Amino acid sequence: MFSVERHRSSGSRRGAVSPGARARVRTASSGAGAAVLLAAATGCVSLPSGTDAELSPDINVTSTMMQEGEPLPDAYTCKGEGLSPTLQWSGLPSGEGIASLAVVVDAPDDATVFWVIYGLDPQTTEIRQNTVPQPGRQGLNSAGTADFEPPCPEDGHPHRYRFSLYALNGEIDLPEDAPLDDSLQAIADRSIARGALTTTSE
Repeated sequence: MFSVERHRSSGSRRGAVSPGARARVRTASSGAGAAVLLAAATGCVSLPSGTDAELSPDINVTSTMMQEGEPLPDAYTCKGEGLSPTLQWSGLPSGEGIASLAVVVDAPDDATVFWVIYGLDPQTTEIRQNTVPQPGRQGLNSAGTADFEPPCPEDGHPHRYRFSLYALNGEIDLPEDAPLDDSLQAIADRSIARGALTTTSE
């Protein structure tokens, strides 16, 4: 239904993340944007007025390649091909004046953001593997790249990986490669409903 754009590659196959790199990722994601994301993902978004608004959790996010509560397939991690996953969704609220959609992929246990997409057409119902629906723009993730940064699960360190869709009541006027804090704040400011699929590291 919509044209898609192939992900830009970093040029080399991603391997395990070193402790130093993980520290840099956590530092990059520990600011206001991460706080906004965590608030949004738990059902509340900090609005400019300082009030909190409950988000409808009625959006159903699924995947033909992932299951709720099950381990994230290696194809979507640094242990495999590092592909961005396929996602489908349904149940957007009707009559709410939805202007656009956004997707955020994160690890809520350590506030790391792997992928941010905004500017999706509200008629979009899926993201195909390793593509970005058009129109759609990718913001910077915690690693500082505007693409899908595959998680690197470590044995003995369980994590959750959350794939969230947000319905927005306005457009996000940000370019490709927007800073993480800016894109998460813009998503939080406009979110009226959300849904999520959560996988695990083991």
